[in-house]
Amino acid sequence: MFNIIYKDMKKVCGLDVHKDSIFLCILDGNGQKILQEYSTLTPDIELMRTMMLSNKVSDVAMESTGIYWIPIWRILEGYFNLHPVNPYLIKQMPGRKTDVKDAQWIAKRRSKKKTLIAIVC
Repeated sequence: MFNIIYKDMKKVCGLDVHKDSIFLCILDGNGQKILQEYSTLTPDIELMRTMMLSNKVSDVAMESTGIYWIPIWRILEGYFNLHPVNPYLIKQMPGRKTDVKDAQWIAKRRSKKKTLIAIVC
């Protein structure tokens, strides 16, 4: 007798957004991850978008810090299911924080459909 386990094979992405940089983590259903850093200049954001599309990312969760997330959101909307994350709740995450760990944590929460949503007005 075989036990069949159905995994959600959807690829998700977590973005930790700062004034001058974006830390990206892509997770898939097999536990594989891609970690990269991009600048916040438009050509780099478009390059990041192309890379995410080529990796078949469907959902993107991003920390909505200040106003820095807005241009990224505008460039990515229409290509992915976007989910803003409340930065206050990320700051409450226990343990030593790094930008890469934040991006991984955001992606992991999104993969489990537990994104801590922020309200976009």
